[in-house]
Amino acid sequence: MAWTLRCNIQCHRNGGFILHPDLLAGGIASSTGSLTRSARRRPALLQFRQALTPLTRSSLGVTGVLLFLAAWQMTGLSGLWPRALFPPPTDVMQALHELFSTRDFGMDVLASLRRVGLSFLLAGMLALPLGILMGAFSPIAALLNPLVAAFRYLPATAFIPLFLMWLGAGEEQKIALLIIGVVFFLITLLMDNTCAVRAELIETARTLGAGRRRILWSVVVRASLPAYVDTLRQMLAVSWTYLVVAEIVASTDGIGAMMMRAKRFVHVDEIMAGIVVIGALGLLFDGLFRALHWWAFPYLRHSRGH
Repeated sequence: MAWTLRCNIQCHRNGGFILHPDLLAGGIASSTGSLTRSARRRPALLQFRQALTPLTRSSLGVTGVLLFLAAWQMTGLSGLWPRALFPPPTDVMQALHELFSTRDFGMDVLASLRRVGLSFLLAGMLALPLGILMGAFSPIAALLNPLVAAFRYLPATAFIPLFLMWLGAGEEQKIALLIIGVVFFLITLLMDNTCAVRAELIETARTLGAGRRRILWSVVVRASLPAYVDTLRQMLAVSWTYLVVAEIVASTDGIGAMMMRAKRFVHVDEIMAGIVVIGALGLLFDGLFRALHWWAFPYLRHSRGH
C-alpha cells in the first residue's frame, strides 16, 4: 500500500531539513489507521503463531489424515501400479485384521514394544546424566563432546557385524543396536537443553548462597525438565525407525520379522500393515509424552497453545 505523507518542512540553519513534529505524528497515525482498516477488511487465513482451539486443532488433524487416505485409496485403485504391489488402504486394513486374528501378530507387536521400551530406557539412563553434566560444566563438555560428536555421524547399521560377533544373534544384539542408534543424539540434545538454562537463574542462586550441587539439581535440572521431556519424545521416534533394521537380523518375532516373512511371499499388504502399526504406535507414544508434558508442567500450557 502506498500513501502520501504531507508535512511541513522547516529549514534548519545548517542547511538540513526536519519534519514538523505535529504533522509527522498526524501522518503516522493516519497511516496506521489505514493499515488497521485494511487488516479488518481482509483477515489473514494464516497468521504467525496463530492460537487454535483444541477442536480446531483436532479437526485439522483428522482432515489431513482423511485426505491422505483418500489420495492413497484413489491411487491404489487407479491401475497405475498392480494392486498386489500397491494395495489401497482397504486391502491393508483387511490384511491387518487377518494378521491379528489368525497369525498371532499381537505377540510380534508386544515383542517390538519390549525391545523399543527397554533400549530407550537404557539409552535415557546413560544419556541423561551425561547430558546434564556436559551442559552444566564446560570442562566435561570439552572432554566428551568431540567423542560424542564423532559417534553421532556413524550409522548405527555399521555396528551390526560387530554386535553379531560380540553378542551373537540374540536379543542383546537388537537392544544394543537400538541403543547405539539414539544415545549419542540424545546426549547432545540433552546437553543443549541444559545449556539453555538462563544464566540469571544460576547467578541468583549463587548470590543467595546455594552450593554447586544445590544449583545443579534445584535450578539447572528443574528448569530443564520440560525440554528434557520434549527431547525424549522426539528421540523415541528415532528409536522406532531403527526397529525394523534391528529385527530383520536373525529374528523370529517382532514387527520387522513379520515384514521380512511377508517380503518372501510378496505380500505387500502385510508389509504396509506393519508400517501402519509402527506409525500408530509411534503416534500413541507421542501422545503419551505430550500428555505427560501437559500434566507435569501446567505453567507452560498457555505458551504451547494448549
